[in-house]
Amino acid sequence: MTSIAISKSKNTIEKFLSIFCEVRAGEAYSTLMLCLSIFLLLTAYYIIKPVREALILAGSGSAEIKSYAAAGQALLLMIAVPIYGTLASKFPRRHLINLVSFFFTLCLGVFYIAAMSKVSIGVIFYLWVGIFNLMLPAQFWAFANDSYTPEDGKRLFVIIAFGASAGAVFGSFITSQLIKPLGVYQLLIVSSGLLLLSLLLINLVDTKEKENIHETTDKIKSFETPLEKGNPFALVFKHKYLLLIALLMLFLNWINTTGEYILSGTVKNAATVAINAGKANGMSEGQYIGNFYGNFYGIVNLAALLCQLFLVSRILKYMGIRLALLILPFIALGGYFIIAFFPILSIVRWAKTTENATDYSLQNTLRQVLFLPTTREHKYKAKQAIDTFFVRIGDVFSAILVYVGTTWLSFHTQHFALFNMALVIVWIFLAFHIGKENRRLISESGQNMGSE
Repeated sequence: MTSIAISKSKNTIEKFLSIFCEVRAGEAYSTLMLCLSIFLLLTAYYIIKPVREALILAGSGSAEIKSYAAAGQALLLMIAVPIYGTLASKFPRRHLINLVSFFFTLCLGVFYIAAMSKVSIGVIFYLWVGIFNLMLPAQFWAFANDSYTPEDGKRLFVIIAFGASAGAVFGSFITSQLIKPLGVYQLLIVSSGLLLLSLLLINLVDTKEKENIHETTDKIKSFETPLEKGNPFALVFKHKYLLLIALLMLFLNWINTTGEYILSGTVKNAATVAINAGKANGMSEGQYIGNFYGNFYGIVNLAALLCQLFLVSRILKYMGIRLALLILPFIALGGYFIIAFFPILSIVRWAKTTENATDYSLQNTLRQVLFLPTTREHKYKAKQAIDTFFVRIGDVFSAILVYVGTTWLSFHTQHFALFNMALVIVWIFLAFHIGKENRRLISESGQNMGSE
């Protein structure tokens, strides 16, 4: 999306948005459409997320099974990501986005029919949700990265990412309101409708963007031309910057997933104790767990929304990307240090609340900003591999850790927390070097633009 002439005067909406970040004249329409699109996408995801948690924990009776099931998603992505790369080499970006989005929407309909036919979908649905919630947001942010310059994206991604935080909050809230009158499986139909609305907005932005390009038709042709053939994984290993980001995402998710295991095990134990003591207010184990996670996600996402709205743009503006990348790992380091000495539900809950809220706001925005100085092929193919497969490889490592820790090493909560602290040290090292590489790429990008 080319920058609009700054000489134009801002309208009322642009003046309002400028309270939260720097918005220039003519930028409100596409920015708000993308904000609303990711809002609908995340709402669709969070409508089904608490249900997924209750099904996998209550159905299997074990937080370990949840961890192992999450690891299985990485195996599926080894097939899905190359297929996505092949599609990106055959279809222009608009057709690619429509095709993939329609596929996931169709899957929701299939799951609904299977559920209404009394077919057990617990583990399969868990696996599918884990792929859905990575591939579609990665595709959305590839489109957003493809639409903005590094300078514009750094400013405006704060508003767009706010849509993700708001969608998470709204999705968590509306689930509790809809699940009783509609039932569990009817929420799948609601989610599919939201996905189609999100896709419609992306198509509107794509059309508007082409209308705003006046200087040449080269950029329009690039949008309508499929990417060159190339394996997404090969792209990641070929470029140092992309490989560093991939490793960061691997370690971040390894740490976060192990933290989720700590939380899940603590919640399950608390549910058992509460039910045995008659303090569960008549709820079953599944209801107790579902109620906890519904409240937990609501608080986490509300905190993330407020952070996104009032802090992220200021952190990026005054601290820069290099320092901002270090904030979450230091929060995680402190959180797991406390858990190691006080492994009780209230401590685990608030440590994970702080970690997840920062992850969903600041860290999520940084993840997208890091791809602004990369090529279109990197944005669509390499980003899809990084944001899906390498994230889930973190789940694989976490599952291995959980298995070895619980089966052979007799690990308790404290031991997992101490292990996470060691992983965070590696995370800090990666974040530092990514910040250096990002500054170099932006500098080179600016020089190249100046010479054109």
